Amino acid sequence: MFNKSSSSPPAPSERAPRARLAGLCAGYPGRPVLRQLTCRIPALAVTALVGPNGSGKSTLLGVLAGVIRPTSGDLDLGGERPPAFVPQRGAVADALPLTVRQAVEMGRWGERGPWRRLNRRDRLIVDAALDRLGVADLAPRQLGELSGGQRQRALIAQGLAQQSDLLLLDEPTTGLDPEARERITALLAELVADGVTVVHATHDLEAARSAEACLLLREGRLAGHGDPGRVLTASALAEVWAVAGPAGP
Repeated sequence: MFNKSSSSPPAPSERAPRARLAGLCAGYPGRPVLRQLTCRIPALAVTALVGPNGSGKSTLLGVLAGVIRPTSGDLDLGGERPPAFVPQRGAVADALPLTVRQAVEMGRWGERGPWRRLNRRDRLIVDAALDRLGVADLAPRQLGELSGGQRQRALIAQGLAQQSDLLLLDEPTTGLDPEARERITALLAELVADGVTVVHATHDLEAARSAEACLLLREGRLAGHGDPGRVLTASALAEVWAVAGPAGP
């Protein structure tokens, strides 16, 4: 999973899809969110989910992660392992007495269970994830002691420890300084070269434009999808955020 390929992958439009959505609707009791989404998410690419608050980005991640069931329509996920989901940094409380290593070890719970001791293979996988994200030296430190960028890399390492080829991230660069944002964005591209398909929700238009594919959401509907340069035009963004309210992206 962590070995880089020596050959360049084809363009996203030429790749087999990692996920297909057809007329997909999803939401919560009494509150529909996603409405009739039909699109493909390319394999071995970074796909950015863009849209204002309430547009359905996090709900779509939840559907792809399998924690939210569609109410209608079809979702076809390829791959042999369940997706790995990395929540927003704020969803992991600073008060939790977790070291970086313990947080990354939680990525093995899906296979081992929370109460079984990790075996040698699990420990090697955790070590590889810590090394890959450059946080091995932070392993004994508490999560709450870390900078925003360090903490985000620790959480992504937890996702990698699940050994899925589909990594889902909710706002991975929100609240980070420019240097940390650039490092996370570069890291996501590196993970694709390692054989991982990445889907991340973001308000960061610079990060979205650096992705290989983009889904633009407006009130739970697909306002555009494809190459970010073609989708994230000034007119399209103005229309999406005008519907959402006076605040801009």
